[in-house]
Amino acid sequence: MTDVVGSGSRSSTAPRYIRDLQSGERIDGEIFLLLQKDLRTSNNGSLYIHAVLGDQTGQLLTRMWDASKEFFETLEVGAPLRVRGRVESYKNKPQFILDGATVCEPGEVDVSRFLPTTENDREQMWKRTLEVLRTIRDKHLLALIGQFINDAEFADRYQAAPAARNNHHAYIGGLLEHTLNLLELALLVLPRYPRVNRDLVLTGVFLHDIGKTAELSWTTGFEYTTEGQMLGHIVQAVSWVDQKAAALAQAGTPLDPQTLLSVKHIIVAHHGKYEFGSPRLPATAEAFMVHYLDNLDAKLAMVFNAIDADQNPDSDWTGWTPALENRVFKGAR
Repeated sequence: MTDVVGSGSRSSTAPRYIRDLQSGERIDGEIFLLLQKDLRTSNNGSLYIHAVLGDQTGQLLTRMWDASKEFFETLEVGAPLRVRGRVESYKNKPQFILDGATVCEPGEVDVSRFLPTTENDREQMWKRTLEVLRTIRDKHLLALIGQFINDAEFADRYQAAPAARNNHHAYIGGLLEHTLNLLELALLVLPRYPRVNRDLVLTGVFLHDIGKTAELSWTTGFEYTTEGQMLGHIVQAVSWVDQKAAALAQAGTPLDPQTLLSVKHIIVAHHGKYEFGSPRLPATAEAFMVHYLDNLDAKLAMVFNAIDADQNPDSDWTGWTPALENRVFKGAR
């Protein structure tokens, strides 16, 4: 372990989580993940560090006054820090004033424990997901899905991946939770629309975001991979579906070309608008249904995130939420 400032001694009390920190509280020895860092110049010409610390419960704006460039350069984004300092209130939100920090050595701390994680049981969610998918009657679509779920490495990543980097279900297991939400919603909505192909909708729901397993990285935080930056999850998903369909055709169980095209159309149209990164707009009943169910679950997650993250008890409204293009009403005090 490298001592950068001070002793960085361990706290003898139980670990403190960001969501529980109170203004006026002193922290000595707690470990948080460094999510962002920036070296800035104050009005009097001195250097200070503007940073963001995080754990599985949230993020914490952090500043270190009278910092040095040498110390700043020792800090690595994505690495755990053992910190000393105090919690203050800034614009009705907690802010951490960093007095000193100790950089943890690689392998000293399991970084995954700092990442936000679904509150639901991932094993149970996966079991229910498979249960719903097994109700698909089209044996060729079942075979296509089987190409994915029987791939142990893919299945592990599917159950662990976040659904997004920031906006919705941005936590370990978020992709699985989001997908299961859509499957359950589809089971409720589909009986109202008998002209919609049930098997296509359920297949499309499962496959629409599979590319997130390659687009995102979640080892020391939620970041885009090189593949994710250059291709994106929609292109990746269609590529994988084509590969799996080709494998089935080679095995003598080809998908009907129109069925395969319909599945791929659901994937490329699920964002619903060109400005949201959708290569095509929905053009089938099944694509429209998947898009609106996807949008519903994502938007409601953003609403609840905005309410939960707001820390101004004196207002019935949250701050401006860019993803929703609005403020959210929290309810009368």
